[in-house]
Amino acid sequence: MNFVPMTPGKGRAKPLVDKVISAQAAVEKFIHEGCYLGMTVSAAPAALIWEMVRQRDRIKTLDLVITSQIGMSSALIGAGLVRKIEMAYNWGGIEGEDKVFRRAVEKGIPRPLEVEDYSNFGAAMRWLAGSMGLPFMPTKSQLGSDIIKHNPKIKVIEDPYSGEPLSLVPASNPDVAVIHASRADEIGNVQCYGIYGNTDTLARAARTVIVSVEEIVTQNEVRRQPNLTVIPYYYVDAVVHAPFGAHWREAPFFYHHDLAYGLDAYRQFATQEGFEQWMEKHILGTRDWDEYCKMVGYDRLNRLMQSEHKYQKMGEVR
Repeated sequence: MNFVPMTPGKGRAKPLVDKVISAQAAVEKFIHEGCYLGMTVSAAPAALIWEMVRQRDRIKTLDLVITSQIGMSSALIGAGLVRKIEMAYNWGGIEGEDKVFRRAVEKGIPRPLEVEDYSNFGAAMRWLAGSMGLPFMPTKSQLGSDIIKHNPKIKVIEDPYSGEPLSLVPASNPDVAVIHASRADEIGNVQCYGIYGNTDTLARAARTVIVSVEEIVTQNEVRRQPNLTVIPYYYVDAVVHAPFGAHWREAPFFYHHDLAYGLDAYRQFATQEGFEQWMEKHILGTRDWDEYCKMVGYDRLNRLMQSEHKYQKMGEVR
């Protein structure tokens, strides 16, 4: 086997340019039919998901890879965009049963949904392998479960050092990652407050990265707290300014989870007709994210912010 070193300029570093664009422009430019889409659970990228649904007639079909998702993936599934989902967990969380996901899996409504199962850790290791340029990642996770029986892509081998079993999960390199984060500068240095799960690993594994953020700040402000920069600019293709962009989920240190809204949404999701009526009003009936926020009510959104700030606010010592 001949070793061929990487030549200069062969990497995937993104340019140091202004990357701030609208959600509509970002989705139109980077997300196309047949796209292999990566998405994280921490601060769900609702503003970007809503825009994908608005452009569903153009996009038509997506394959979705996640670790876990709570509710937001339902918008893509219920809209008929998702052909296949590679996942560990996709359900309603605190809101209860996700009947949009159940209908798609059990009844093929609105279209058949193929499911490829992993554990949470196994799913995360797939992005880690992809981010490192490796074809797979070994893990002990999944060995004690039936997941291996139902997913032939997970291989079990003997550890050459200890002789014990290991499971191998294939690398995942999404065509596009959609992420919501706390803030970024205009060139795409992305900072996260609080928990951010596998957001950084997904960004490193994906070929294209779209990030929506609560705030756009200056490069000088980013340099004041460089340890918060979990995704450097050279991984990022587009930055979308989307205040409250994770609603109805939460954004740590910005606003609380809108549980009442989520419960009402899930009540409507009980039938496909109910979901479609909800989608028509809340997504297709709004032109962009700002119009959606106006429909929800900025008074309501600001109360969620005040609720969050009552218990935690960035920079405070309590």
